[in-house]
Amino acid sequence: MTETTISVPDIHCNHCKMSLEGALGKVAGVKTASVDVPSATISVTFDAPATMDELVAAIEGQGYEVIRG
Repeated sequence: MTETTISVPDIHCNHCKMSLEGALGKVAGVKTASVDVPSATISVTFDAPATMDELVAAIEGQGYEVIRG
């Protein structure tokens, strides 16, 4: 099990939260995805076959930019 926190500066509201949690929940291997609106971050717990690239693709697919690093 891998846990990571992803920074997504364009998170502003509950709609952002629902959209991103829904998209990440569809990625095979994702156990939990929790958006924290005030800090503009997403905490994700996942196993294979999910990869960081797939998580980022799911987020970017919703129109959000991921800050790496």
